Amino acid sequence: MDGYILIVDDDEDIRNMLGIYLENEGFHFIKCRNADEAIQTLEDHKIDLILLDIMMPGINGLEACMKIRETSKIPIIFMSAKSEEMDKIQGLTVGADDYIGKPFHALELIARVKAQLRRYRQYNDGNRTDVIQYKDLLLNRESRQVWLNGREVRLTPKEFDILELLLLNKGITLSAKRIYEKVWREEFIANDKTVLTHISNLREKIEKDPEENRYIKTVWGTGYKI
Repeated sequence: MDGYILIVDDDEDIRNMLGIYLENEGFHFIKCRNADEAIQTLEDHKIDLILLDIMMPGINGLEACMKIRETSKIPIIFMSAKSEEMDKIQGLTVGADDYIGKPFHALELIARVKAQLRRYRQYNDGNRTDVIQYKDLLLNRESRQVWLNGREVRLTPKEFDILELLLLNKGITLSAKRIYEKVWREEFIANDKTVLTHISNLREKIEKDPEENRYIKTVWGTGYKI
């Protein structure tokens, strides 16, 4: 697994306990106190599965699940002290993949996490999907098309390859050298501005304000990331 398990619960003790369970199994994780933090984290990091509490202040887990399902199919396991049958049905109806009642046994939780990850990877060919979505941007790897807010954006082959590479490595900073050698498949020459030029052209096409860098961010002195 190269991404994170996202723990979303307003109870610090539960977040810490879940972190211990996952760490003992070799999982990487990120802890969030509420749904707002979780939704932002999904935009900034590669998340493989979400452990989502239902009863939280502000946006509750059910509302958060529906929001996440607008753009993502990653596994969601609800955690709740409400374990009545109708509560479980409601949780699964809004888009969750599983539901576990509190208090839960560590071994049961880990078994459910592993089962959902196996199922997701089986149906998504080892985490490779033909469609990648980030915010309002959607990229189809098979047809090599890109849409922004439902409107198709015409990219050159190299612009498409750069965007695809950045999306596949969401949250990871890639140097100009690495981008060039992955996309052009030849040795990078120091001070070559080819990548910079293509990134600039790409921003003109997908950024509402190219200076804002909502999608492609520059990490000064290091490279670029989404």
